Amino acid sequence: MAFLQMNYHSDALRMGVSVNVILPENAKSLIGMKADGGAEYKTLYLLHGLSDDHTIWMRRTSIERYASEYGIAVVIPGVARSWYTDTADGARYLSFVSRELPAVCRGYFRGMSGKREDTMIAGLSMGGYGAIKAALTCPETFGGCASLSGALDIADLGRVFDLSEWRGIFGFGMESAGELRDSEHDIFYLVKKNREENKPFPKTYMWCGESDHLLRANNRFSALLDSEGLPHLYETSEGDHSWKWWDLHICDALKYLLK
Repeated sequence: MAFLQMNYHSDALRMGVSVNVILPENAKSLIGMKADGGAEYKTLYLLHGLSDDHTIWMRRTSIERYASEYGIAVVIPGVARSWYTDTADGARYLSFVSRELPAVCRGYFRGMSGKREDTMIAGLSMGGYGAIKAALTCPETFGGCASLSGALDIADLGRVFDLSEWRGIFGFGMESAGELRDSEHDIFYLVKKNREENKPFPKTYMWCGESDHLLRANNRFSALLDSEGLPHLYETSEGDHSWKWWDLHICDALKYLLK
């Protein structure tokens, strides 16, 4: 596998951005890993959590080794504490991740498939929310998504965040996080909206640890998908909100999305 550190100017964000990229390569002398993704390969956009950056998946997991098993590309962008949102102060992070970045990567890397069914997005915690949000916002781009320990209910989560930070992201006039319910930022609402509009639903994998403080919200989101008749795989098991479990269960996500 090839590992690239890419910096380019983002029009969506109007500034330079940093992105890590893992690419399949046809290296005949490589020992211990598969490498060749074929003439056209699938891509996983992999999102970080609230306190992390674009380097974290490479530092805390074996994602390069896992990607090599399937011959896929992995793209890991940095978005700070944006919640993968086109923020109230004008930073268009959702547009960056869900629209601009796939187009930029396909332009730079010729082997990257442009097909919806070959394009997936996944993340942990804040990135789990971002992955599902991006897939629901741009169902024409992403054929699959995965959330690990996803911070899925932002209207409920807002109670534990400083309201001034929440306003900068989701709306300056907001008096409480509860106002996010049934808004464009609420993925529970987006599921119902897309269902009503008959938009395609991505192949979806979810995992949350039984000792994770976000388990209740994950249970509720899975129940919503069940009630709407939307097929998905939701797994719970031993685990808390830590990298030991995300390193383990990103493998389950890949297995489900790529089988």
